[in-house]
Amino acid sequence: MIFDPILDFFRGKAVTIPPMDGALKPNTALEEANLVSEVPVPDNLVVDEEAMLFSSNNRLFSVPAESEVRASQLARFEVPITALAVSPGGHMAIGLDDGQVLVWDGLGEKRPVKMPTDFSCPTALAFADEATLVIAQGSSRNRPSDWALDLMQKNASGAVWRVALDAGGNDTATRLAGGLAFPYGLLLRENGEVIVSESWRHRLLRLKDGGVQPILSKLPGYPARLTPAGDGGAWLTLFAPRNRMIEFVLQEDAYRRDMLAEVPREFWIAPALSSGSSFLEPLQCGGVKTMGVHKPWSPSRSYGLVVRLDRNLQPIASFHSRSNGRRHGVTSVVEFAGVLVVAAKGGNALLALPDVAYLGLDKAARAAAVAGKAGERQ
Repeated sequence: MIFDPILDFFRGKAVTIPPMDGALKPNTALEEANLVSEVPVPDNLVVDEEAMLFSSNNRLFSVPAESEVRASQLARFEVPITALAVSPGGHMAIGLDDGQVLVWDGLGEKRPVKMPTDFSCPTALAFADEATLVIAQGSSRNRPSDWALDLMQKNASGAVWRVALDAGGNDTATRLAGGLAFPYGLLLRENGEVIVSESWRHRLLRLKDGGVQPILSKLPGYPARLTPAGDGGAWLTLFAPRNRMIEFVLQEDAYRRDMLAEVPREFWIAPALSSGSSFLEPLQCGGVKTMGVHKPWSPSRSYGLVVRLDRNLQPIASFHSRSNGRRHGVTSVVEFAGVLVVAAKGGNALLALPDVAYLGLDKAARAAAVAGKAGERQ
């Protein structure tokens, strides 16, 4: 209607966020999950043929499939590790907070991947084959560790690149998509599709044949990394929830500029990997605590959420650590040795959910999955 823009000037725009309902209905599955290990800011879970790899700040660890063997440190860097991938042949690609991407065979020298001079902010990596690496660039203005600043600046300067690796160091980078609002996760499918999680626009995208197509929109949080599931679907992590206060602040440019300039970052009205450690944090009053009890349904800047997606990348189940929980800031998951390993970066914990093949399935779906596996064995 022609008068709507005029009316919006006076009445403002409604601040709404999608509810957690249906397949995303809240539960306490992550809060009740088995604790594998207490690790500072675990992230970047990947699996090769023999072990699980993960990062902890600037250190890279390996965990063999035998559960009685503890994690061993493989490498240490000057800056935090921000992305990790393993090729079918066992080579590693490592993204760092200073903007570098390295390739390493685990034994010899780590060599940098040749990228355009304006490249920075590696947030996710995936090998298409031994000689092809796909890279998500979260932003062209900020480091991966400055993700909260990137959101508050309302940037959309991210990109996805395909790099043809050359043993002599003459790598060739091709941009698959640009103008993305902090791409944080990658999933390469057998049909050639590249699936990307776009955090600041709360959605999943499909990149194919030079086009960009949204396939899952209006998520109730900020999506992070994607991991393939054994049944042909995928696992998606959401590292923080959306709430009305943050959505409102994103509309108030003058207030937001003053907040960035004058308020310490840990006290911004912005998403967080963890919260509740200081009375100076926002969202400490109202419905957050009643009679001294932190309510699980209260608004929160942090949350723990893993979503199971089917083969069409639609949600079918989810696993939560709610507002009153501590296993928040989930950025990465992987199937390993029959369990789903979850990295709660904000909770400083590696968690395990058993029977990964049947997680989140109802009785009928579980029976169908069991019958399908039995048919495959015959």
